[in-house]
Amino acid sequence: MYSTSDFRKGLKVTFKDEPYIIIDFLHVKPGKGGAFVRTKLKNLLSGRVLEETFRSGEKLEEPDLEEKTVEFLYHDPKDGYVFMDKASYEQIHLMDDQVGDNRYYLVENMELYLNYYRGQPIGLDFPTTVSLEVVKSDPGVKGDTATGANKPATLSTGLTVQVPLFINEGDILKIDTRTGTYIERAKTKA
Repeated sequence: MYSTSDFRKGLKVTFKDEPYIIIDFLHVKPGKGGAFVRTKLKNLLSGRVLEETFRSGEKLEEPDLEEKTVEFLYHDPKDGYVFMDKASYEQIHLMDDQVGDNRYYLVENMELYLNYYRGQPIGLDFPTTVSLEVVKSDPGVKGDTATGANKPATLSTGLTVQVPLFINEGDILKIDTRTGTYIERAKTKA
């Protein structure tokens, strides 16, 4: 059981008999009346986001989730995304709609977590950052760095992000998987 004092971003709870993850929350102590917590919850099955208010001290159940460590193997247009369970070596297939926009962060042999709800795979937990190679980017113009300008760069997975002008093709970039934004250059091409 989780109390409202346990709420934090990323906490998984059961609400209305379905698994949710807390996206955002705010503890409110009004001058009159009891304290409460405003939350933004994302349904782990449907992806729907809702806003809900809980009285201070209210309790929510822990969802019946199982987390398995998996390795991403490959993508096949017919079979979808293929993962291997690191414990049993069983292959798990997720279709394109189950992976969604997270496909832009998948790199072969990447280790991540697959969440199961009542025996069915429902979603992936990614590391906070991934390193991806720039495959297409316009060259920056010399001397055009004083403005802090950005340019689009296409990465090896097809993701397009805004990057500083000094980034070139072949550079390895760290990308935040929560926001899909550029963090820093990890390596330059030799």
